Amino acid sequence: MVYSACEDLGNFFGFQDSSVRNQAEHLLILLSNNRRYMSNHILRANMQPPSPIHALHAKVFSNYMKWCRAMGVPPNFSKMNSSMSAPPALASRVVDLVLFFCVWGESVNVRHMPECMWFLYHKMMEQYTMSEGFTQTRSLYAGNFVDKVIFPIYDIVCASMKSKKDHKEKRNYDDFNEFFWSRNCLRYSYCEESAPDVEGASRLVRPLPGESLPPITIGLANSPKTFLEKRSWLRGILAMYRIIEWHIITFYVLAVTAFSRELVWGWVYTLQIGSGVFWIMNLLQLSSGVLEVWAIYPGIQLNGTIVCGSIFSILSRFLVLVYQTLYLMWTFGPEGAVHLGIKEDANFWWWQYVWLSVLCMIPWFIEAVIQFYPTITSKIYTSQNDYVQSFLNILFPLSRLYVGKEVQESFRNTMIYSFYWLTLMVWKLYFSYIFEVYSMVQPTIHLVDDYVNYSNQSFAQMSLLLSMRWFPQFLVYLIDMSIWYSVWQACAGTSIGFSEHLGDIRTMKDLRSNFGRAPEHFCHKMLSPDAGSRRGSSASFLKSSSNSFGDGERKSLLGSDPHSLQGYVNRLLDVRVQKWVMFSAAWNDIIDHFRQEDIISNAERDNLKFSRFDGFSQAIYLPVFQTAGVIEDIVAELEISKEDAPANSAFSDDEIFKPILSNVIMCTTVSEVWELGSYVLLQLVGPTHRNDVVAITGQILKWSENGTLAKHVNVEKLRTVLNNFVKLVTTLQKGMRKRKPASQPRSSAEKSQQVNSAPSRGMRRAVSATSLGSYEAVPNKKVNNFMSSNSSSADALRDQARDHFRAMAHAIKGLLNHNIDADSRELSDRLTFMLSMENGFLWKDDYASDQLDLLCKSSLFKEVLTKVYGLIACFPDDVEPKSKEASRRLTFFVNSLFMDMPDAPSIHDMFSWNVLTPYYSEPVTYSKSELEQRSDALGVSTLLYLQTLYRSDWNNYLERQGLMDDEKIWSKKNIYETRTWASLRAQTLQRTVSGMMYYEKALRRLANLERLDDDTTNYLMGEKFGYIVSCQVYGNQKKNQSPAADDIDQLMHRFPLLRVAYIDSIRVSRTGAAVYYSVLVKSDGRGGIQEVYRVRLPGNPVLGEGKPENQNHAMIFTRGEFLQTIDMNQEGYFEEALKMRNALQEFAKRDGPLPTTILGLREHIFTGSISSLANYMALQETSFVTLGQRVLDTPLRMRLHYGHPDVFDKLFFITRGGISKSSKGINLSEDIFVGYNNVLRGGQVGFKEYLQVGKGRDVGMSQIYKFEAKLSQGNGEQTLSRDVYRMCHRLDFCRLLSYYFGGIGHYFSNVLTILTIYAVVYLMAMLAVYDLESIGGRQITPMGTIQMLLGGLGLLQTIPLYATLGVERGWWNSLREIAHVFLTGGPLHFMFHIQTKAHYMSQTILVGGAKYRATGRGFVTQHTPMDEQFRFFASSHLYLGVEMSACLIILAIFSDAGQYAGRTWSLWLASISFLASPFWFNPLSFDWNVVTSDYCSYLNWMSGASGGSAKSWSIWWREENAFYKSLQFSSKLVYMIKAAIYLLLAEGIRTSGLLQWDPMLDKVPIGLSTLLTIIVLLIVIGMVYSSRQRDLPYPVRRTIGIFVCIGLIMAVLTIYLEDSDTIRYTMAAYYALGAFCQLGLLFGFEAVKPLYCIHDVICGHIIFIPLFILAALQIPNYIQTWLLYHNALSSDVVISDILRYARKSQEADGSVDDNDGLSEQITELRKIVQRQEELIAAAGLTGNGITVSTPVRNIDAIANLVQPNEEVIKIQQPIVTGPKYGGGSMSGRSLSMSGLDVWGSMAMGDTSDPIDPGTSYAQNDAPQQQSSSDQTDQGFSFSQPDTMPPRN
Repeated sequence: MVYSACEDLGNFFGFQDSSVRNQAEHLLILLSNNRRYMSNHILRANMQPPSPIHALHAKVFSNYMKWCRAMGVPPNFSKMNSSMSAPPALASRVVDLVLFFCVWGESVNVRHMPECMWFLYHKMMEQYTMSEGFTQTRSLYAGNFVDKVIFPIYDIVCASMKSKKDHKEKRNYDDFNEFFWSRNCLRYSYCEESAPDVEGASRLVRPLPGESLPPITIGLANSPKTFLEKRSWLRGILAMYRIIEWHIITFYVLAVTAFSRELVWGWVYTLQIGSGVFWIMNLLQLSSGVLEVWAIYPGIQLNGTIVCGSIFSILSRFLVLVYQTLYLMWTFGPEGAVHLGIKEDANFWWWQYVWLSVLCMIPWFIEAVIQFYPTITSKIYTSQNDYVQSFLNILFPLSRLYVGKEVQESFRNTMIYSFYWLTLMVWKLYFSYIFEVYSMVQPTIHLVDDYVNYSNQSFAQMSLLLSMRWFPQFLVYLIDMSIWYSVWQACAGTSIGFSEHLGDIRTMKDLRSNFGRAPEHFCHKMLSPDAGSRRGSSASFLKSSSNSFGDGERKSLLGSDPHSLQGYVNRLLDVRVQKWVMFSAAWNDIIDHFRQEDIISNAERDNLKFSRFDGFSQAIYLPVFQTAGVIEDIVAELEISKEDAPANSAFSDDEIFKPILSNVIMCTTVSEVWELGSYVLLQLVGPTHRNDVVAITGQILKWSENGTLAKHVNVEKLRTVLNNFVKLVTTLQKGMRKRKPASQPRSSAEKSQQVNSAPSRGMRRAVSATSLGSYEAVPNKKVNNFMSSNSSSADALRDQARDHFRAMAHAIKGLLNHNIDADSRELSDRLTFMLSMENGFLWKDDYASDQLDLLCKSSLFKEVLTKVYGLIACFPDDVEPKSKEASRRLTFFVNSLFMDMPDAPSIHDMFSWNVLTPYYSEPVTYSKSELEQRSDALGVSTLLYLQTLYRSDWNNYLERQGLMDDEKIWSKKNIYETRTWASLRAQTLQRTVSGMMYYEKALRRLANLERLDDDTTNYLMGEKFGYIVSCQVYGNQKKNQSPAADDIDQLMHRFPLLRVAYIDSIRVSRTGAAVYYSVLVKSDGRGGIQEVYRVRLPGNPVLGEGKPENQNHAMIFTRGEFLQTIDMNQEGYFEEALKMRNALQEFAKRDGPLPTTILGLREHIFTGSISSLANYMALQETSFVTLGQRVLDTPLRMRLHYGHPDVFDKLFFITRGGISKSSKGINLSEDIFVGYNNVLRGGQVGFKEYLQVGKGRDVGMSQIYKFEAKLSQGNGEQTLSRDVYRMCHRLDFCRLLSYYFGGIGHYFSNVLTILTIYAVVYLMAMLAVYDLESIGGRQITPMGTIQMLLGGLGLLQTIPLYATLGVERGWWNSLREIAHVFLTGGPLHFMFHIQTKAHYMSQTILVGGAKYRATGRGFVTQHTPMDEQFRFFASSHLYLGVEMSACLIILAIFSDAGQYAGRTWSLWLASISFLASPFWFNPLSFDWNVVTSDYCSYLNWMSGASGGSAKSWSIWWREENAFYKSLQFSSKLVYMIKAAIYLLLAEGIRTSGLLQWDPMLDKVPIGLSTLLTIIVLLIVIGMVYSSRQRDLPYPVRRTIGIFVCIGLIMAVLTIYLEDSDTIRYTMAAYYALGAFCQLGLLFGFEAVKPLYCIHDVICGHIIFIPLFILAALQIPNYIQTWLLYHNALSSDVVISDILRYARKSQEADGSVDDNDGLSEQITELRKIVQRQEELIAAAGLTGNGITVSTPVRNIDAIANLVQPNEEVIKIQQPIVTGPKYGGGSMSGRSLSMSGLDVWGSMAMGDTSDPIDPGTSYAQNDAPQQQSSSDQTDQGFSFSQPDTMPPRN
């Protein structure tokens, strides 16, 4: 049915064959997934759709139905199709779906215009239905649709999008799309019909009505703009007008209240004054109406209704305002006056004012009430009543829009977030009243009082002073709500986090405590009811079980059936065991992936995994990390129980073992130790002692079963037995690893034991039944007496094991109560017999050695031994993973199991989804050359950096590859793995793809647990999941033979489900014309790349922003119902991928009236450990992506889409414009706009934190700067956009506040903060310079309050971060982290970037020029030169820092108010942060050589004349200030105000009495005119000299230069010394010239350029002088390095080593000059020697004067930089002296042929044994000579004793 419709429609409209096949596959997969809705367990029978086709059709065409209602036309759907043998209702809907997807698949850029697509569908279906029923239809060539329909539209859009004009002068995607919101679009045909294109068209087809209509291209070409993105702050003010209105009104009310309190007004007068708020509200509404007119004129075509409505609204409000003004004037005017012919008192006019105000405020009051029930607004907007619509059209033009009609929340959610904001506003008003408003009352009263009482005070001066003092207070009033929002956000986020169980498990200790509950929750939430049984079976283990791990059973939970995983699950009836088995399978997969990622070692992997031993009694055994140390706790508990028992009292087993029996972990551990320990002992002693071991263990089990164990055993002596058992197991564990079994058995006795198999079934049953009597005894064979054995040989492991076993046996004998009964005595006798058997393990050497050899060959025995070792000999600290990353991921995974997570459906019924990653040209997989290349001046290669940063991971990698050192990492076998290892630790495509493909592995694991066969699983993988990487330039990379293309191919071969989409261009003419295609490729499974689909495009699809266009072209290849967007700087985790099925179920839930269409997921920032800067960025981002998003979701219900890794309802968005907007410039922050679009079109956003995705962030100063600049520019463009304007006008007030303060308002607050700082600095300076700080002789410094607000309250901004870390890491750790941030200069960093955001947002709004900034994702360790730093930060930070510092100095000179430090400390902090941050966070900024080099580079750059902006200050200055030419006059006014401030300050300084010189009192020896003449002459001489200096000899040049320089200096100094007025005039001239330069830039005067050059030279030296001083001190350099990289140092990363060694690594081979840093080399070599000595000593080698001549190899990456390739190291072995040693013979301990001390601690397997006290060691400085012969330096030399000494 689908293919028939595809063929029919493809021929009729001329769709491309490849595109039709692509969409047919797409549609079939969607229909297959929609079959879930036909299941009763998904939907009730009465709610099920008739078919999957109906369900899909309803969702796809939901927006089309809305569009048809808006257009007033019936929808066009297909009618019965006779060519299909299917029910008409199904066949017609299939045709509808096929036509839509075929149109969508070839629309390319038109997909950004959803209503345009619906127009095309509407017209095309209309045409198609006219031909239905005919036997012959037309057949157009494949490609007709894209050529005749899409290309003309594309051509018009392309011409507009490529225009260089600003936004308001060109149309973008939204403007073209909104043309289809009007019924005018229906007057056009979708294309121009062309007769020659029809092949065999039937003559029976009637002429279509649309043929007489003009094509839609004509309408689009003539369509006007529908929104003007004017560059002005007024655009943002208009969008956020209600917030500004609220602040102004409440500020007025607070001021009236404050004055009423201070002046003791009566309540009537207070009410009259307060009623002025009505006048203000009407004025604000009138201003809003005027701004609306400004926003749409000229350029927007409006109909008469809107024009009349706007005029009526403005005129009526203006008229009301006039009368309000008159009534208020008459209210407070003279009594008895006649107005309008009426003589009444003030009360009469005030009541007239009130009634008029109330009448005009009725709409405002109605709107205020509706804010608490937004559903009413949506019902009014969507009402079909003509009267309602007419009213809305006149007074609320926004209601005419197609979007924005349904944005409401449920009443419950509305009440919650309204309560949040009401409490916040009440507190904000109270705080502002006390500290911001009331503090200004007295200064205001004093000023007014002086004006009233003193005639010399003018009204203008009073008004100006009042404005100057109140303006900063009002700015702070606008800002401080964002601070209180942070506090409320922290409190709400903390509460919600705790309620969602975030942070319940923070450490491995918490993990162990909760591990027992994990299987129950894992199986309940993450596995479907089909898991553990065949699909459709009635058996299910997910039913709630009362016997959970924590219920306190008195037996082990892990069962006793011997089958493998599948068989075990099939047969076992115990539900609890099934859950543990299922959980263990997933858990072990997680740990295995940890090992593959090299974040844990082999030993850590073994400690973390569940164990399974085929044939043993238990299906699984708990991980060692869970049971480590438990046995020690058990023994301690038993000792305590025994000590607490009264003397001579008889306790039963239940009483003594109660602490153990009540703890399931202890019970399970005892069970495991008993079973596995018995196996180890049985295998160790061999068949000779089998009967005895069986009898002994059986008897003990019998006592335990009878409850008499405590009666027969002295529990307090159990520790002795345990200690000896631990020693035995430890000895075996160490010895087995090194033991080499003999090639032939030492004994001729026949071996009857097979240790590679598990114990017999009878053994297991005996253990489970507490009896070992079922063992069959093996008859003893006749053996030789061990004393007369001729084959005795030294076997250290054997002897040590026998010693420990013998000690354990004696301890067991001491444990028994021998006199209790015969059983005790029999057991003691058996032990005695075992200890005395001559042919047994303890006495027969050959038997014991052969037994150990046999065990050494058994892999099963080694696994069991390792498990037993972990059970009894390890403690929790020993077995926990050392990697913080591993611990973090494990704890988060287990913690998430206890969070609120939807139950998982079956694999068949789960939602399908695809992952899409846009890729351009970032690194894919690091090549060998890239890893070894030393790209910076320090000589640090990428591989060296990664090896050092991830040192433990590198060691784990070497262990996994079986490499002992770094020499073989580039071998053919290991090179790709090495490249992969490095790439997975950088922000590469390899890391992203590897992480996302964990989804496939996770689904396969879940399918395995749900008992799906391989064929079904493979089918479902293609149906449920897919991954597309949109590699935009992959085709060009292929053509250019780029290594990146080969790396991408390698990824496709590695991951068969991975698909790569790219844009291919084929040149078709010499003029450069090209044909573009969207192409999808995959691996063919045979090492090649196979093309799957190729869809021709109308042109280059990248018309707007690159990233969204790249995503858009690849969207047609996605298949799932949902789409997850993943960026290039993200990664996935296997354990998190297991939960994706649950996360998708969030879309099936609905919390409110609107559907969930976007699901936000938590992010973990993985780049925080690199440096302090990276840590700041990680912490800032962590707070935003966790707590910030959490609160925006709940309770504020205002989370939008802030980027990846959100999951989209794909069908919702492809019918509404796509997953991002891409108009050039305005949609710079493309991701956020889909959030706006989602809100306006009736979607809802959820956010869940039980699933996390890794994310990288920028790590260097310049990278972070670019990133913040990009975000700020994006927010600036958002302010101008239609989306923000429309959404802000449609949201209720509380949600508007949530959006503002939770999003774009953060950037507005930064701008206001900088504006406040700027205003405060200059206002304080103005008051001081003009001597206006005092009022009537009263010293008043109200600015001190502002300092407290700006500085003190700024600390409250850290509360969200503190709360975020506190919830997840603990409050103490959070406090330490915050303290660390402050210690390392965090406040400087954050204040610095406040200015970054403010600067770029302001510049974007006023000037434009926003563009995507590639921040780079590499590792930053190199020092950035000063000239580059200056270019980066001069305009945005350094100039402002110098300007503020100068103004604060002026304030210090002129101020008489006192409290200077208290008033200016926060301002100085801001100034210092702007000046110092770029250098404090730049490595090696305080190194003398670096500073000197930077200074020379800076001077060269300042004097450079060519080479671009990087080489010449002149070129840089011209480029940096080019934007002034394009400034609008309204924007220039802002800068002209700045120049006016400079002039006012300059005039104030000039006319002040500072350093005033009296010529009558002070006579000067040299007149000023003379000095000026000398200066002019010297300047002229200097100019002549500069022009002719090449013609003069060197001595003359030097003499003239020195003369001119000294002369100028002396003349200037003389002027300053003689006339102190000159100093004041110079200070005034600084600001006067600043004003001149500012105006010169605005109006293009090149004459100001030299002045700016002088200014930059001065600024540069202001920076360099402190740098030189600090560099000379040297200590600051070390402090800076330590603080910058302290975060990495705390993670065992020695960044300082990189910086130090890199300076010495200038040669290619990394060798070190002997004379360069010799002391450091010697220190490092000593470490190497010491390490080698320890290795040789550990090997047990003895000898004197041993010299080793061998290459010294070290796996330490840093040490390899400085050590030579080969080094001769002499290692002096100690001389052994003592009374038994002499001459050339040796007595005492003997040495083997290898020089191994056979009785030494190493040979015995215990390196901790003490040294023989009779032996003394002495080490000499010179090589010692052997007395028997000379010792050469050519190798090792040993002396062999003549006779073997007897064993002691």
